[in-house]
Amino acid sequence: MRPIRLREQARDDLNDAAAYYDEHAAHMTLRFIEAYLVAEAYIAKHPATGSLRYANEDQLRELRFWLVSDFPYAVFYIDRPDFIDIVRVLHQASDIPQHLQH
Repeated sequence: MRPIRLREQARDDLNDAAAYYDEHAAHMTLRFIEAYLVAEAYIAKHPATGSLRYANEDQLRELRFWLVSDFPYAVFYIDRPDFIDIVRVLHQASDIPQHLQH
């Protein structure tokens, strides 16, 4: 099991999602964080199981994603030799390809 590293944008994504739940459904904030951590642990143990659906030939050929259970979020990551590089944590209804271009 390799360590997880969150890029700054992924950290911002998580903070934004938690802030949204704090404001609109405070009782869900902790459940969201716990569900994210379960997804993160799964990715750390089984990084090759994430979907390559949003991978592209230009910059992100190895980009995979895994869904956060019971929440409309996906964790986008790259399986590096020494660590798991979490790139973004995005709402599934967002314009995902647009967010991944940055």
